[in-house]
Amino acid sequence: MRKFLPWIVIGGVVVLLLFYYMNVKNSALRYNQAVGKEWGNVETAYQRRNDLIGNLVNTVKGAADFEKSTLTAVIEARAKATSVTIDPSNITPEQMSQFQQAQTGVTSSLSRLLVSVEQYPQLKANENFLKLQDELASTENQILTARTRFNESVQAYNGYVLAMPQSMFLGSYPEKPYFKSAEGADKPVEVKF
Repeated sequence: MRKFLPWIVIGGVVVLLLFYYMNVKNSALRYNQAVGKEWGNVETAYQRRNDLIGNLVNTVKGAADFEKSTLTAVIEARAKATSVTIDPSNITPEQMSQFQQAQTGVTSSLSRLLVSVEQYPQLKANENFLKLQDELASTENQILTARTRFNESVQAYNGYVLAMPQSMFLGSYPEKPYFKSAEGADKPVEVKF
């Protein structure tokens, strides 16, 4: 029996290391899936906004003799924003920047639309317009919440895959970028009527 004891100990250590390795990989997979899920929530919130923008533009178009350039800018920004997609399992800082730029274009053109509406009192009193405006405000809050949760899941993922000793086994799990605010978001918004 003593003759086999070293082999049994070595076999036990190998089995323990194998289980540890499997646990590290499975945990990284769960964190990666959580990041993907939260990114899906971000995209869902943006899609809801894009859907509402179409309804808002049609309501404005139907209720006012409106500036075509403003409506065209909103429609084009919405189209550009829906064309930018990101694979959550392989997010790069460049993809995140491109996505953020497209969404910033939507936000900018939408704010110009809402400011221009001030010139049309009959539109401001329109019940459909007011409801859509409330829905957009609610959607912007959902987007903020989704982005915050995405960043929290990225933090947990990055904290796990970059920490030792997991990082020795997880070379195929790169660090993921955070969702950052748009350039100039730290400055106050200027509203002109």
